[in-house]
Amino acid sequence: MSTTPNNPNVPPKKPVDAAGKPTVGAPGNGQPKPAVPGQKPAAPGVAKPGQPAAAGAKPAAPGVAKPAVPGQKPAAPGVAKPGQPAAQKPAAPAPQKKPQPAKNRFSHIDSNTLQLAKKLEDLGFLDGAQIESLYEEMRTSDAQLGEIAMQRGVLNEEQLLQAMAEIHGMRVANLEDLTPHPSAVKLVMKNIAEMYKLVPISYENDVLTVAMSDPNNMQAMDDLRNLLGIKQVNPILGPPKQVGQLLTKAYSTEKEETISSVYAQIEADQSIGANTVGRETSIDIGDMVEMANAAPVRKLINMVLLMAIRDHASDIHFEPFEDEYKMRYRCDGVLYEMVPPPRHLATAIASRIKVMANLDIAERRLPQDGRIELNVGGNPVDMRVSVLPTLFGESVVIRVLDRTNVGLSLDRIGMQADLLGQFRAIIHKPNGIVLVTGPTGAGKTTTLYSALSELNDIDTKIITTEDPVEYEIDGIVQCPINHDIDVTFASALRAILRQDPDVILVGEIRDLETAGIAIQASLTGHLVFSTLHTNDAPSSITRLRDMGVEPFLITATVEAIQAQRLVRRICTFCKTSYEPTREQLMELNLTPEQLKGRPFYYGEGCDKCNNLGFKGRTGLYEVLVMTDDLRDMVSRGASTDAVRAHTRKTGTQSLRDAGLRALFGGTSTLDEVVRETVQEDEG
Repeated sequence: MSTTPNNPNVPPKKPVDAAGKPTVGAPGNGQPKPAVPGQKPAAPGVAKPGQPAAAGAKPAAPGVAKPAVPGQKPAAPGVAKPGQPAAQKPAAPAPQKKPQPAKNRFSHIDSNTLQLAKKLEDLGFLDGAQIESLYEEMRTSDAQLGEIAMQRGVLNEEQLLQAMAEIHGMRVANLEDLTPHPSAVKLVMKNIAEMYKLVPISYENDVLTVAMSDPNNMQAMDDLRNLLGIKQVNPILGPPKQVGQLLTKAYSTEKEETISSVYAQIEADQSIGANTVGRETSIDIGDMVEMANAAPVRKLINMVLLMAIRDHASDIHFEPFEDEYKMRYRCDGVLYEMVPPPRHLATAIASRIKVMANLDIAERRLPQDGRIELNVGGNPVDMRVSVLPTLFGESVVIRVLDRTNVGLSLDRIGMQADLLGQFRAIIHKPNGIVLVTGPTGAGKTTTLYSALSELNDIDTKIITTEDPVEYEIDGIVQCPINHDIDVTFASALRAILRQDPDVILVGEIRDLETAGIAIQASLTGHLVFSTLHTNDAPSSITRLRDMGVEPFLITATVEAIQAQRLVRRICTFCKTSYEPTREQLMELNLTPEQLKGRPFYYGEGCDKCNNLGFKGRTGLYEVLVMTDDLRDMVSRGASTDAVRAHTRKTGTQSLRDAGLRALFGGTSTLDEVVRETVQEDEG
């Protein structure tokens, strides 16, 4: 059988030499020519530029780049070079979660401090390393950046004032030679000047000039202008020490306008509340409106509210009795009585507060709840008003929610480092239930808000249901309870689960229904925070069982229980040591060996703490982590005492242990620790 050269199924014969061996690289016969020195050999089967394609060569694939020409851009990566097989496209990478930006480790620094730090760095007074070090110290200190820098000796007062003045466009003045004008001093009450930390200097043409040491408090200028009804307030900047000395000088000869002096003004106006003594059964609505809007009554209420905010009070009480009228406020958990007003002012005071809270001034038979929003020194202050009809008139209680007093950061709640690390690890778990327990006023809300603030990222959906919502937090969806329309914790929680949350806060678990939904939420991949009212952490397990929660559900969902209390902090300005009596020491239930060499402190009382000996509060914490051994005990129905004994054996710190650490560390007093903690055999 013969083959023809044109038969495509038969390969052409290879050229051979005289010996019959195939030639390699010989010119002609369809073989490539020898390479020219310095020139790259052409790719097999591809014609050179300007030459016809060799016989049998495949045409270039459409879209394949031509050989590079001088001055021409190279082919894009991934496109085959001439003569080479087209490169395969790389496989598409597996979809990955978009990396989140690293958390700002200086998120606790406010914008004013950041601005000041930048100005100090621009002026060459501080460098970047010094500023970062100051930021770190501010995590656990109440002092401001400038104060810490001056304490370290890296900044002086003149430099600090210069930086602040340049930021705010203010004038720095030497206050030592200034004498406040009596007309200006008379215009501003002493307690207002003390609250805003300013001194009235002069008052001309309806313009008040004041000296101050904190230029960030510019809102105080608007507050003063509105409070006094004047045209303008001009501030000048001075050192804090000079401002304090000038304040003392300004009011040393002037009679301070106190609450008592306001009472005298009211007494002089016989028309205010003259016919409202005793059992108030019938009062004309027009009279109540007139009393509420009377200038002395308005001044009195404004003064009481500002004093409460200044002293960091949490509640203000207005209480009518048959023969007297009391005003008290709760500061650091303890009630203090104010100078009582005349009894006949009861209706005028209640009416004025109801007007401010947008309540029905004519309704005096039913309880009412309202809200007052103030802006004091640029800081928002929310006040919740509760009005309760009583036998001798309306009792009014105002809850003061001042956000500036609440540092929503776990670093600022007073938890010791080892417990804080433990608690942080727990709240970053993907699911489960975290309970915070303690009586009303134990700081549970602050702890939970601080935890939520730490988890508050762009990739985390957080929803809360609270009764009521105490503080508004940006980035968190907050749902208030409303019993009037049947929005309960249980019904709100059901709705929340349809909102695709990652983290849920339930204000309080009060019943089996709410507990059951919270458990279901945690079992379906949600992290749930809530509170209980129990004496300590082990008691919370018994409380859940008493509600009807099955032990196996407790062990499957509860990750940790934190019990806490608040104790008053000894004022650092008047703190002094003392020797307690034998009877006092016996209350601690400690042996002489345990007490040997231990220091004890208390506050004598000074101007800084209003002669109370205490300033602020700190927390005592007990963190109970649900270990495998503890889960086994709970599933077998162990008693509270058994659980408590187990936690003590494993080294869990009790509330009393935390109290002793605060006592021996000089943070609080023996009486405070005994009052707020109980022994294990008492719990």
